[in-house]
This record gives sequence, structure tokens and C-alpha cells, in this order.
Amino acid sequence: MLTQDFRPGGTGGEGSHALATLMPGFEGTALPAWVERRLRDGMAGVCLFATNVESPEQLRALTSAIRAANPRAVISVDEEGGDVSRLHQRTGSPFPGNAVLGRLDDEALTHRVGEQVGRELLAAGVTLNLAPDVDINSNVRNPVIGVRSFGAEASLVSRHGAAWTRGLQEAGVAACAKHFPGHGDTSKDSHVSLPSVDATLDTLRARELAPFAAAIDAGVQTIMTSHILVPALDPDSPATFSRHILTGVLRGEMGFDGVIVTDALDMVGASGEIGIPAAAVRALGAGCDLLCLGTANTDDQIEDIVRTIDVAVAAGDLTAERVEDASNRISALAVSLTAQAADARAATGGPAGSSDGPVLDRATVGRAFHVSESAAARIESRRAERTPVHWIRLESAANIAVGDSPWGVFAAGVTADVMVGPDGGIALDAVPHGALVVVVGKNNHRHPWAQQVIDALRPLDPVVVDMGWPDLDEPYADVATFGASRLVGEALAEVFA
Repeated sequence: MLTQDFRPGGTGGEGSHALATLMPGFEGTALPAWVERRLRDGMAGVCLFATNVESPEQLRALTSAIRAANPRAVISVDEEGGDVSRLHQRTGSPFPGNAVLGRLDDEALTHRVGEQVGRELLAAGVTLNLAPDVDINSNVRNPVIGVRSFGAEASLVSRHGAAWTRGLQEAGVAACAKHFPGHGDTSKDSHVSLPSVDATLDTLRARELAPFAAAIDAGVQTIMTSHILVPALDPDSPATFSRHILTGVLRGEMGFDGVIVTDALDMVGASGEIGIPAAAVRALGAGCDLLCLGTANTDDQIEDIVRTIDVAVAAGDLTAERVEDASNRISALAVSLTAQAADARAATGGPAGSSDGPVLDRATVGRAFHVSESAAARIESRRAERTPVHWIRLESAANIAVGDSPWGVFAAGVTADVMVGPDGGIALDAVPHGALVVVVGKNNHRHPWAQQVIDALRPLDPVVVDMGWPDLDEPYADVATFGASRLVGEALAEVFA
């Protein structure tokens, strides 16, 4: 139970329903005093990021401190099991990622990956995983989803999203299908702008909404909103702020009765023009329950958000019943999370962590790769003749969702002979004579500078590798891995071994 001074339904900070809807992030690997105090006062929980994770032992100590402050706190993290990994951001993930799983199209395998991710999180003390990503990556130029998606077809994403959800939740950790109503058909990133999905209503129902319906059927406990405009559903408000999309479609039409979580409200698509406190009020009014605030939040921000919500209630711009309903849904989730974690530990004799080893081997991962005939011939020739490999690394700015993390074959121990960025070039005479030139980038088709480097290397007949989501109609992916986790990098290294 909570500390004795917790008084639900109060106003202004301590014990308020407004505070009980907030889930901030914070800096550091130990629990700050202000976060501990807010948790004791009834704050909903916290969202952990890579800056909060140093080691398994440290993370368990941190989550224990959070639970000591508030036994019902929701402890969440983005652990998608691929490029986006907070537990393994310092080393690269030992899991393959959704796009690889979709290409392998083995639902039992996807279930096992979700389950293993869940067991690691359970061992770490995390109760809510902000995954799986069930967006359909129908736009090959999508800058933020890409390999986080299981694929470009509704049926494929639906099946694997449901399998991953079941695996994760059977391990004792709540899943969060995201980003409702679907962030796949965008060419902008909601971290830095307000994207729009301009599909027709029929297309949205058949494509974007289908994986969420499948996740609901699979029992997903939470769903995350997206900061995108979907004019066919609501021409005026982004999904996070749209009562029609959240209360009308998600709750009313699709029957979802769990907790609706916002994507981070510090993103430009949410608060770029109105600020986080006003965004919090609008999100609650639309039907959101658990407000994910961002990464490096502060006590002053929390105070400002709570005050703004309370003022909105007093002014009649937001009903007290809506805020109380959100608080009650989160409370019910917290109770169920405690129970299912206990059940999972009892069923396994205690949580297992990463010591269990990988769920799938490198050879299996490699079967998901696209390898052109010409590239296969050059690689086989290299093996037969023992030709040395000259690795050229194309280093673009990190995807904001992924963050700064070792990636791909370079996370797996390969050292680049040359690294080229957006402002660099390459000299052909620097490449050793007779070497097989392997150029490795991510999403090469989206970066004109990368294409220029690749084109400059054409006289050397390079093998071009794309470790993102490729456009196979363009000549910049002789080999496509559909992911850049450490495990995928290890599988790629074996291709050239």
C-alpha cells in the first residue's frame, strides 16, 4: 500500500489525481530526491531511458528504490527488442528487431522473443514495456519507424504484433501497442514535427487500425498514442489530443478498456506550440490516461503540469471525472502488474535474465537478409580467394527514437577502415588494391550524401549494405539486413567471414 500521507483526490501536488496520471523521465542512475518525493505523494510512475541504465545490478537497485517510494508505481521503458533498446543501448541489442521477425514470419519465434524480452525486464524490475511497435511501415521513406515495424502488410504486422504481445505479457510485463492510430505511412518524425497520414477512412480501417485490433484481441494492457494528424478521422487535432480518435474510435468502436498512454509530451508533435502543461490537459481531455512526459523532466515541470491540470478542472475546461477516471485506470493497471509479475515469478521459480542466451542464432537471422545475386557472387568469390574486406562505415545522425548506440556489424566487433559522415568524402586510392569493398549504412536511400559516397565507389565494385529499411528499387542495398541490432550485426559479419 502507499505511504500514509497519500490522499487520493486531493488538489495541487500531493495525493492529487493530476499527479497520479504523470510518468516523467529523469537524469542519472540513482533515484533523485524530487522523484522519490513525488512518488511518495502518489505520482503514477517513471519512464526509464538509457541514461538511467548502467548495469543490471544498478538497474535493479533503481527500480527497487522506485517501488520503495511507491509500491504501485508504473516503471516503464522502451525495450523493443532490436534497434530501440534501453537495457542494451550501451552495447547494442542481442535481439533481432521486428522487421527481421516479420521477414522470418515465424509467429512462435516472435512469441519467444517477446517472452525473453519480458523476462529480462521482469528481472530488472520493470513493469511496463512501451512495445511492441505495431505500425505498418507502408512508406519506405519513413524516418522514424522503419525496422521497428514487423512489415508493410496489415496481416503480417497484426499476427506478429499479437504474438509478441502475448509473449511479453506471459512473462509478467505489460505490453503497450504503439503508435495509435498508426505512424507507418508518414515521411516526417513526430519528435521534430507534426506528421500527417492522409489515407482514406477505408484504408485506415483495413491497414493502420488492424494491428491494434489484433493486439486488443491478444489482451494488450496499454496502447500508446501518436502525435500525428489523421484527417480522415479528425482533421483538426493530432491523435493524442483527439477525443474522436481515442474515446470514439479506440474506446467506442474498438472496445479497448485498458490504459491509454501518450507518446512523450515533450515531442514537437505534441507540445511544440503549446508547451507540455497545456499538452497534458488536452491529452487528458481527449481520453489519455498515463502521460509520458519525456526524458529529462524536473520537479518544477511536474509542479507546473499539476497546477495547469487543476486550473483547467476549476475552470471547467477539463472535468474532474475524466482526471479521476484516468487515475483509477492507472491504479487498476498497477494492481494487475503486481499480480502478474508475482505469477510469472512463481511459474518460473524466479525471473530469468539475459543469461538464458539468445532466442535465435545468427544463421536464422541471416535468412531474413536480402542479398542480390551479384552481391552473393562477389561474397562467394571473396571467400574462395580469401580476399580481404575493406569496411566503409556511413555514419548518419542517430534516429531520435534509437538514440546514440553501437549498431550493426560495428557493434559486433568489426572495425571500420574508413568512416564517412554527411560532410565527408572518400578517396578511391586509399582503398587497398584487390580488397572487397563493403559499404555499410542505414537507410541509404534517404541520405543523398550517402548515395554520393556509394556512387563515387562504383569503380571499385563495392557491396553496399543497408542495415535500415531499404528501398530495394534503388541501387543502394545489395545486401539489406532490415535491422542494425548487435545480433543482426553478428549475423552480417558471418556473411563475410
